[in-house]
This record gives sequence, C-alpha cells and structure tokens, in this order.
Amino acid sequence: MTFRATSCIALLGGSFDPVHRGHVALAELFAQLLQPDELRIMPAGQPWQKKAGLEAGDADRVAMLKLAFEHAAFKPVIDTREIERDTPTYTVDTLRELRAELGPDASIVFLMGADQLQKLDSWRDWEDLFALANFAVAARPGYQLDSAALPPAVAAALAPRLGTPEEVRASKAGRVCLAHTLAVDISATELRAALHAGAEADPAQRAKVSALLAPQVLDYIQQHNLYKS
Repeated sequence: MTFRATSCIALLGGSFDPVHRGHVALAELFAQLLQPDELRIMPAGQPWQKKAGLEAGDADRVAMLKLAFEHAAFKPVIDTREIERDTPTYTVDTLRELRAELGPDASIVFLMGADQLQKLDSWRDWEDLFALANFAVAARPGYQLDSAALPPAVAAALAPRLGTPEEVRASKAGRVCLAHTLAVDISATELRAALHAGAEADPAQRAKVSALLAPQVLDYIQQHNLYKS
C-alpha cells in the first residue's frame, strides 16, 4: 500500500528583516510546485546564528509580512510561534512542535534557499530534521545545489532523499526536492545597508531599494522610520 500524506503544510521561516521580493518569489515558486493545503510564513524570534540581532521589531516584521503577501495568489498564514518564545530559535524545535500538532501523517515541507542548504550541517540537530519534515530548496545565484558545492555530510544526507515535488507532497517527511528555476539574488544585509544610506534622499539608492521591496513594504518602512542610521 502506497502512503499518501493526509495534508501538505509548507513552511517558510526567516528573519524577514525586512521581507523582500526574494522571499515572496520563493514562496510563490513552491506554492506552484507543491500546491500545499496551507503555506505558513514564520518570522524568527531570536535567530541564534544572527549575532547582531534584528533591527526591526516583531510587530513591524509581522506587519511588513502581511503587506508583502497581501496581493499574492495564495493567502499564507503568519505563524508567530517563534516570536512568542523567549528563547533562541531553533528549527528542529519548531518542527517537533509542528509535528506534534499536525500528527504523524501530514506532509510538512520546510522551504529554504540554496544558501541555507550549504550551511545546514551547522544547524542544531540537523540530521534529525529529516525525520520531522521534507525540504524544498530553491536555487540562488552564486549558490549551487549540486552535491559538489555542499558540505560532504549534507550531500550524503540528501542523495537518497531527492524526489519530485509530487513525491515530496505525498511524503510525511524525509524527502527533498530541488528547484533550479529561481534566479532571484537579494541580500538582506545589502538591502538594509541601502536603506541606511538614505533611500529617500538619494534617487539611486531609492531605485535600488524599490527594485527589492514591494512598494507597500517600502512605504511602511518609511512611515515608521525603520532602518535609519
């Protein structure tokens, strides 16, 4: 008897400091490929790998997420559980919590970019993640998805798990699909630097920022005086 997941929940986590067009493009890509029953956007609370901390507050990041996705063809759910924790954010803890909530037969698919995949072996209990969820990874200019570009341990873990989006959707956990069609290259660090440089006063900086942010998100940033030097 072939197993079929009872539902498919796609999960996109991140700092979203701020949310930019690359985040939306990644979510749209996998919404099309996976056709999930639900897409959850999960802003991080205290991401342990970010030593400098977050610039925008929790309420502002959630507000910007709602604005960024308000015209999307799909309507994601903003899941704030990581913000509500008072401890550092670890993906493995979130996936354990979600698995307990959704049950053993749901397909959970964690969405990420190739840059995250290349450092997956630095995540807490990273090998346990495959027992909790599937993974869908999107290409990014400058970051390769082929095994030679990955840490050996990550490449070895992925090789027997690769499958199609349909196979990932049908599996509760442990499968990985790679999408080579996303060609969006946006650095949140460079985006914040451009905002700090004065996007309102400098036409060149404003044009750069406008290309990376949805107009309603940029308006929110300016109205609330975020990312000022």
